[in-house]
Amino acid sequence: MAERSTAAVDVADNSGDDPLTAKAEKAATDGVAEAQDTAEKSADDADNKAGDRQNGEQPSIETPELHSGHKLARRYRLEECVTRLDGFSSWRAVDEKLRRAVGVHLLPADHPRARSVLAAARSAALLGDPRFVQVLDAVEENDLVYVVHEWLPDSVELTALLAAGPLEPHDAYQLVSQVSQAMAAAHREGLAHLRLTPSAVLRSSTGQYRIRGLAVNAALRGISAERPQRTDTESIGALLYASLTQRWPYDSDAYGLSGLPKGVGLLPPDQVRAGVHRGLSEIAMRALANDGATASRQEPPCTTPDELAKAVAAMPRIRPPEPEFPAPPEYQRTTYQQGTYGRPQQRPGVTVLQPPVPPPAPLESRTGRVLKWAVSALLIAALGLGSWQVADRLLDQKKGAETPKNTQPQDVEDKKEQTTGKPVAIIGAHDFDPLGDGSETPSEIGNAYDGDPSTSWQTSNYYGYPNFGRLKEGLGIVLDLGTVQQVGKVEVTFEGTTSVQLRTAPEGASSQPSSPDGFTTLAAQSGTHVTLAPAKPVKTRYVLVWLTELPSNAGGYRGKISDIKITS
Repeated sequence: MAERSTAAVDVADNSGDDPLTAKAEKAATDGVAEAQDTAEKSADDADNKAGDRQNGEQPSIETPELHSGHKLARRYRLEECVTRLDGFSSWRAVDEKLRRAVGVHLLPADHPRARSVLAAARSAALLGDPRFVQVLDAVEENDLVYVVHEWLPDSVELTALLAAGPLEPHDAYQLVSQVSQAMAAAHREGLAHLRLTPSAVLRSSTGQYRIRGLAVNAALRGISAERPQRTDTESIGALLYASLTQRWPYDSDAYGLSGLPKGVGLLPPDQVRAGVHRGLSEIAMRALANDGATASRQEPPCTTPDELAKAVAAMPRIRPPEPEFPAPPEYQRTTYQQGTYGRPQQRPGVTVLQPPVPPPAPLESRTGRVLKWAVSALLIAALGLGSWQVADRLLDQKKGAETPKNTQPQDVEDKKEQTTGKPVAIIGAHDFDPLGDGSETPSEIGNAYDGDPSTSWQTSNYYGYPNFGRLKEGLGIVLDLGTVQQVGKVEVTFEGTTSVQLRTAPEGASSQPSSPDGFTTLAAQSGTHVTLAPAKPVKTRYVLVWLTELPSNAGGYRGKISDIKITS
């Protein structure tokens, strides 16, 4: 399981005020969070709570008392509570049906925000964009409302990345480009985030950025905005600003970052830290609430994620830094190369100036003479062996001329050659996923062996790891040959480098085995066009093409088979 910092829900982050919303929204978020988390109720906390009541916020509600091991819908087992706040709680859990980690938000069904949370979760689930952490389920059951979402064990929060220092220009460019494009797509579907903080942005092991909490985090906290596109655009600008300077672009500390000095206003990133990329600095200022004014240029402000994405696309692309290779170690000469081989070592304190003795000429030393004799002996032995083989072959030919040839073995060989290398027809096929939910895009199965490389059968998209996100050992396609046929080799064409195994059912099997262990593994290979051939042809009716590792695809991993051919 992942550390809490890499997969916990964004609602656990309550450090600092949120500068990206109106003052009323600040009171509705961080003021309440601090009042719940702080043992001492200071005068500031009381003021924040008063602000909540003025903006229509309901008083705090008790979080449902659940414990580790509790199951929801007899499927989701709660493991660890990552936050408990304002009447709701967030957990790391396990989906026992699919054997994978998930995240769960829980709140009472009578919570004043329960209806809006359900509506936001169901709207976000319909988006289906892989750049967002997906909502898997949203249910009201037994006086509880819970939202289940993906848990990404191999991803790291932007908060953790910035704790180590500012990002490289290429990484910051990828961040603002990917996040602005994703939010532009979400706003086209009528969805806003409204709480796009460093802990809401994750970077996967492949360098892709993903956003969690779309619409749901704002609904959990009761956040709204009159200009949601402007709010999200300003949030993206703040993320870029922090990535370039390792400072929060306001005069208050937040999310583990120091704010700007009080009273100086919003300084451009390249004036806060030396060496900041000038183009990215201007993009950050155009996204923040400063009307786009910079020290050297007057560019129009970016007020929507779509405008910000277009501005990023218009700037020259920033290439990744060249990899640095360590310098090879200095070559150390041996004593023979230094000309001291065979010379007596001098005693300490005695300095004798002697010209270096040149090494002996090649093959003139004692070792060289031994090598010459050894090579000569090998040549003589090779000539003798060759002469003996020639004489033996001549004698065999003479015996063959005296004895009539028996053509029967040759006829048998000819028959064997005739029965191998012929195409074997595939009568039918179906997807084979006994270790998962039992189905893997069955409607496209005919594309895998229709002889048309432009069509293909594909698996579902898996995240985190190429071995199906570590959810199962594999899946594949079972090919039915109609009757028991001889199989000499199977050629499979993939889109992307894929690891695959050739498995066959026993020759006498009357029906297809129901588990992968019922098939015998005969060959394994990786590539885009693989030829799987057993040590010798086998006879079977059912052939299993079993995928074990998938190529990367759109931030995840997906397998695609465009052609399968079987020959005897």
